[in-house]
Amino acid sequence: MRLALPQWTATLAVKAAVFITVMCCALAALLGVLVHVQVTNQTVGQARDLALSRLTDATAAFEAGDTLRPGAGVDPQGLPEPLRELAAAGERGTMVAEHRGRPTMWAAGPADGGRTLAVAVDYGQQARTIQGLDSAILWSSALAIGATLLVGAFAVTRVTARLHQTARVARRITAGDLDARVNDPRTRVNNPRTRVNDPRTRANDPRTKEPTRPQDEVAAVAAALDSMASSLQGKLLSEQRFTADVAHELRTPLTGLHAAAELLPAGRPTELVRDRVAALRTLTEDLLEISRLDTGRERLEVDAEELGALAERVVRTSGTDTEVRVVRDARVETDRRRLERVLGNLVANAHRHGRPAAVLTVDGPVVTVRDHGDGYPEYLVAHGPQRFRTEGGAKGHGLGLTIALGQAEVLGARLDFANAPDGGAVATLTLPQRAPGAPDGAA
Repeated sequence: MRLALPQWTATLAVKAAVFITVMCCALAALLGVLVHVQVTNQTVGQARDLALSRLTDATAAFEAGDTLRPGAGVDPQGLPEPLRELAAAGERGTMVAEHRGRPTMWAAGPADGGRTLAVAVDYGQQARTIQGLDSAILWSSALAIGATLLVGAFAVTRVTARLHQTARVARRITAGDLDARVNDPRTRVNNPRTRVNDPRTRANDPRTKEPTRPQDEVAAVAAALDSMASSLQGKLLSEQRFTADVAHELRTPLTGLHAAAELLPAGRPTELVRDRVAALRTLTEDLLEISRLDTGRERLEVDAEELGALAERVVRTSGTDTEVRVVRDARVETDRRRLERVLGNLVANAHRHGRPAAVLTVDGPVVTVRDHGDGYPEYLVAHGPQRFRTEGGAKGHGLGLTIALGQAEVLGARLDFANAPDGGAVATLTLPQRAPGAPDGAA
């Protein structure tokens, strides 16, 4: 069974903190061990040299028959057994052991008669020195690790905060807010929307660099995102202007063409001409409406409307056999013309691409339009309608649902597209309780 870690453990700050902690602990342990071993060897070596020196003096006094100094004796009590065995073998040696509750450095060697001559040197001061050194190493290591963690956390948090800001801006751009920019202070281009085309001017323009703050990798990512957003915004604006210009230019000749078609004699060819002219006029008007929606300058004309009656009026005007079901009527504050446009396009799309009978259901502020056809294409359910894209030989230009979605956004409503489990396309329009920008308590 695989252990599932909490989501917060995957963050860069946590990973950096764990890495810093592990590295600091490893470094502190390595340095502590090296210092401990070095000081211990030096302290033990000095005590050993002192004990062996006193053992040499005691051996000379013992052989001369003189009185031994305090701390020296023959076969003394408390002498570690390994030293007795070593002396019995004719060798000299030293060893640290507890004697009368105190750490003692013993030095022992052979004496006449198979006895052992030993010297005891107090090792308490040296033991306390080593113990104090170990405590100092632990405290200093803990302090250094804590300080390093604080500094590292501060530095990593600043970096991750900038990364989160960049991610938030990227999500805003994905949602359609092309004016969103990171504007990281470390980027060399402070305002990516200001473009300097001449390389010589760009090199000398104070807006293009900030020499006091060097650019890092996060700033490079932010600058790339801002540049991408500016480029994308410029291309979309160019496309919107082109669409609006084409629609406006087509409007005048189409008006004349429509007037000329009305003067043609009655007959099948005339009907075909008039039908195609009407289709061109509808397409032109749709393009103009889309261009207005793209500018984001549409304004609402809010009024209170009975949703059930408005839905019935839309279906009656459409001339289709769509069934209207009012489960729960609601009075909403909305722009009637835009709401009729949204519902009219949804009903027309269901009638054109589905199979009878389409059903429009009003359930409070939620309106659903369902047909019993083959359902929406997968790309439309996943990404929403795309202008001029249709599948399966369907008629139309793919603008009806695009306009419905744009008008729904102006109304502050949410328009979702899905396919019913038992077949058929389902469009769900969820209206807000109040119109966007309406004050609290509006009637």
